[in-house]
Amino acid sequence: MKTNILNRGINILKSLALAFILTFIFVLIVSILLTFTSLKETTIPLLNTTIMIVSITFGGIHMAIKSRERGWLNGGIIGALYFLILLLINFLFIKPFIFDIYTISKFFISLAAGIIGGIIGINVR
Repeated sequence: MKTNILNRGINILKSLALAFILTFIFVLIVSILLTFTSLKETTIPLLNTTIMIVSITFGGIHMAIKSRERGWLNGGIIGALYFLILLLINFLFIKPFIFDIYTISKFFISLAAGIIGGIIGINVR
């Protein structure tokens, strides 16, 4: 029982690490594209959301493959934790927390992306 909880915690951390590594790589690519191409800065919010969705989905897939059960739940946990960590980073380094429709919609997008990733991960293995 204790090792099962420990393994699940480790799998959650690995899946979150994968999601944040992918986020970093994609943000770096977008930054290079913004610098060296005629890509407009007005596309940043759309690209930010796309990067978040793709990263969480892959984190959810990884978590579902590792856990081998309840993919939708494990993927949803990854999506929710990813969002909460981003919210904490935003609060610590950028601006104070504002609870508005934008924040709520980002949370549900994160949750949905994680659930979809978990479903995909269960069906891939």
